[in-house]
Amino acid sequence: MLYSKIEGEGKPFVIMHGFLGMSDNWKTLAGQYVEAGFQVHILDLRNHGRSFHSDEWSYEAMAQDVFEYCQAHQLTRIDILGHSMGGKVAMLFAALHPEIVDKLIVADIGPRFYKQHHQDILEGLNAIDFSVKPSRNDVEATLTQFVPDFGTRQFLLKNLYWQEPGQLAFRFNLPVFNNNLDAIGKPLPENLKFDKAVLFIRGGNSGYIQDSDIGAIRQQFPNLKLETIPNAGHWLHAENPKMFFELTTEFLKE
Repeated sequence: MLYSKIEGEGKPFVIMHGFLGMSDNWKTLAGQYVEAGFQVHILDLRNHGRSFHSDEWSYEAMAQDVFEYCQAHQLTRIDILGHSMGGKVAMLFAALHPEIVDKLIVADIGPRFYKQHHQDILEGLNAIDFSVKPSRNDVEATLTQFVPDFGTRQFLLKNLYWQEPGQLAFRFNLPVFNNNLDAIGKPLPENLKFDKAVLFIRGGNSGYIQDSDIGAIRQQFPNLKLETIPNAGHWLHAENPKMFFELTTEFLKE
């Protein structure tokens, strides 16, 4: 069963992080959704955060995990939000189980194929030798050689934890990502369709959802509303949380 943090009372609102992320990335926004009257479930997807590790890693497997989570928690009517990889899981889950999902929010990802572009990050993660018991500063120093962007490094370092006294490790399942990296970019099946209300939000400085993508997205999600957060990149919810929160709550309460 997926690990989750559940807070608040009201309509269930399920939130899913992106690749190499975890539920903690959404902690601040989750608190705001609780104040807005939702029961918020922030999930750790398989091979991420505190959830289980598995050699099977695909969008189909992750969507099935979410279905089993909803069954276990008796969630029969939900709204759902996913960012990046989590957005693809949310799209697939909504299309497969429209009887469960009322409204879908997708943050800065489309259903199409995405070329692999995480090589530098993975090279940096694989360069860390935990057998020599590095400190957190040692880990960051190694990562800096491959990931010059400070914000991206801090995002990755959130996954560090003390496996035992003096021994750091990453929470995510790096070996599976190394062996199956193409899984993250795979397109969703073209015959998938979800007819209910969908909000796509993209970052103005992000290339993940381009104008040329919108026609194809609309074929699968005909009840589509698209919003753009200006001057924000792929981590739009972290770069402009105020506007992200306003756009999503307005949509959820329509």
